[in-house]
Amino acid sequence: MYAMWRLQVALCTLSVLSLSSGGESKARSCSEVRQAYNAKGFSLVNAPHQEISGEHLRVCPQGYTCCTSDMEDKLNQQSKVEFENMVEESSYNIRTTFVSRHKKFDEFFLELLENSEKSLYSLFTRTYGKLFMQNSGVFQDLFTELKRYYTGGNVNLEEMLNDFWSRLLERMFQLLNSQYHFTDDYLECVSKYTDQLKPFGDVPRKLKAQVTRAFIAARTFVQGLMVGREVANRVAKVNVAPACVRALTKMLYCPYCRSMPGLKPCHNYCHNVMRGCLANQADLDAEWNLFIDAMLLVADRLQGPFNIEAVIDPIDIKISEAIMTMQDNSMQVSAKVFQGCGQPKPAGMGRSARGISDVFSSRFKPYPPEERPTTAAGTSLERLVIDIKEKLKESKRFWSNLPDDICAKGKLTESDDEQCWNSHTKGRYFPEVVKEGLTNQANNPEVDVDITRPDTLIRQQIMALRVMINKLKNAYNGNDIYFQDSSDEGSSSGSGSGCSDGCTTEFIFVGTEAPVIGADRSDERAAVATAGKSLSRGPSTLLVMAALTLPLWAMQTQWR
Repeated sequence: MYAMWRLQVALCTLSVLSLSSGGESKARSCSEVRQAYNAKGFSLVNAPHQEISGEHLRVCPQGYTCCTSDMEDKLNQQSKVEFENMVEESSYNIRTTFVSRHKKFDEFFLELLENSEKSLYSLFTRTYGKLFMQNSGVFQDLFTELKRYYTGGNVNLEEMLNDFWSRLLERMFQLLNSQYHFTDDYLECVSKYTDQLKPFGDVPRKLKAQVTRAFIAARTFVQGLMVGREVANRVAKVNVAPACVRALTKMLYCPYCRSMPGLKPCHNYCHNVMRGCLANQADLDAEWNLFIDAMLLVADRLQGPFNIEAVIDPIDIKISEAIMTMQDNSMQVSAKVFQGCGQPKPAGMGRSARGISDVFSSRFKPYPPEERPTTAAGTSLERLVIDIKEKLKESKRFWSNLPDDICAKGKLTESDDEQCWNSHTKGRYFPEVVKEGLTNQANNPEVDVDITRPDTLIRQQIMALRVMINKLKNAYNGNDIYFQDSSDEGSSSGSGSGCSDGCTTEFIFVGTEAPVIGADRSDERAAVATAGKSLSRGPSTLLVMAALTLPLWAMQTQWR
């Protein structure tokens, strides 16, 4: 009986030894590793056919290996390149979203403005004929300044619109009283009565309120899309630290050196590596989410009370209404101006107020809806903003979720938690997954992260987002703050109409911006004055101050 038991033990031992010997023999072959290594584009000249001693390895586990020092170095470089590509690919959608939506919104707005200007020229030429052509510069300057403001120019909207109505009053006053001769000083006096006489009725006040807040919202929104684009592009170009490269090599290519080239890393293992390598990117997430929230709120304004399409499209009709109001009240306006500024001198023989008035009295006839210019950029503001809002919502928490996206099971990692690379061999990965963010990497078991040295580029992008959030908050409330003018060295203007109708919620925030500086147009006026044009005259200081300090409700009333 005992002899039989010893025979069975001997047979089992031989069997185990035989299996062990066969297993070692198979493991010592590097044919699969050579094939996978070559598939990466590397030469097989120095790649071993059989496992060799691995004391030379600096990253991967030492012991018998299929990697030489040169192979490990090349796989180290390959890990860095592949990681950079992973981040670029994972961020492709968010980057292209901001690029394409910025381009689309910009095209839409500029085309909307161009269509409005063309419509006004066509309608005013048809209605007023030669008189409009002789004075078209006033309207051309209006659209030029609106476009310059939208594209980031140093323009104070309120001052510019006050200037437009003052210039229009001067021109119309001369046309309606053409039997008199008016000096520049006299016309300056006329412009001072603009606010008191209200020659254009309530149109200037309403139009200023609508144009100001709609343009502020549109410009800030497109600036936000541009900032989002730039931040996403810059952050997607990761700065890969040496400790990260080491961890990536160990995760992605040490299975090669252990003769298991087809073995994918464990899911949680990948998470720890990516959270260590993308710790700074995750810190961007809090500010990024606030930025997206602010963009969404301004988008809501663009769909509602700050709808730029509803303001720009009928601007020709509103200006014509103002002109007709001025003409209807010309006798009363002239009498009050003569009383305040004095009786002007007659212009001489052959000049008749009646002749001019008869020509000017043509009533404005707008296009029927079917004849108005087509919608800008083949879309409407409503459809465009809805599309942008959907994409913005999808981008929330993008940076903190980036490791999840890269480590998706089946894509980079193994779905079977028992049959995956755990940094040493095939088997379950036991360490806990650390939280995202730089400060949480102190105990990262895979990546040695210096939590005392935040990435400078990421911190710069966080500050850029904070500045943009502040601008969006102001735009949401109908106020404007600084945008750098590409043609000016100084800061740009600040203006705003505030909002009341349809604007029930306000951001509460602490601003640290410097006081708002109005746009300085003295150079323009001097140049125009030199050319001898009476259109150069801007509103008086008193008028500008009055416009800037109008009661909030008066600046925000909607068109009835």
